[in-house]
Amino acid sequence: MATGFNVPGMTAKDSKTVIKALQDRLNAYTDLHLTLKHVHWNVVGPTFIAVHEMIDPQVEAVRGFADETAERIATMGGTPVGTPGAMVKDRGWDEYSIGKDTAQAHLGALDLVYTGIIKSQREAIETVGELDPISEDLLVSQTSQLEQFHWFIRAHLESSSGQLSTAGSKTEAQAAAAAKKAK
Repeated sequence: MATGFNVPGMTAKDSKTVIKALQDRLNAYTDLHLTLKHVHWNVVGPTFIAVHEMIDPQVEAVRGFADETAERIATMGGTPVGTPGAMVKDRGWDEYSIGKDTAQAHLGALDLVYTGIIKSQREAIETVGELDPISEDLLVSQTSQLEQFHWFIRAHLESSSGQLSTAGSKTEAQAAAAAKKAK
C-alpha cells in the first residue's frame, strides 16, 4: 500500500489508514462515473434529453474526483490502483442493476446509488479527519458536489409536498419501480 515514504508530519501507520480510505473512494468514484455513463447511454422516454444532458457533467466531475484522489494517494507514498479487477474485488456494493429504462427508473435507482456513496464519503471523512486535514478537505469538497448532484436527481423524484417517490426503497430495482409508478 505505501511505498516507503510519508508526507511530512504523518506516521506510516496514519498514512496507511488514510491511503486505505482514499483507495476505497477511488474505487467508488471509478464505479460511479461508469454507472453514470451507463445511465447516460441507457435512459429513454420523454425526459430523455434532460437527464442525458444532466448526467454528463456529473460523469466528468466524478472522473476528476478519481484523478484527484489517485494523485493524493501517490503524494502520500501509496500506489493508487485503478484496474477494473481490483475495483470489483475490493468494492463493498453490488453492480448497478438497471439496464435500458425510463428516465424516472434510472433516477430512482441513482437516488439509492448517491445515498450510498454520500454515506460512505462521510464515513471516509470521519476516518481521515484527525489524521490528515488535507485528505479530509479533499473529501469534504468532493462530498459537497456529490450532495448537489444527489439533489439534482432527487428534484425529479420529489412531489410538491416534499415526498420522495423512492422513500423506503431498499434496492435499485425497488427504487426504479417506485419512481416509475409515481410518475
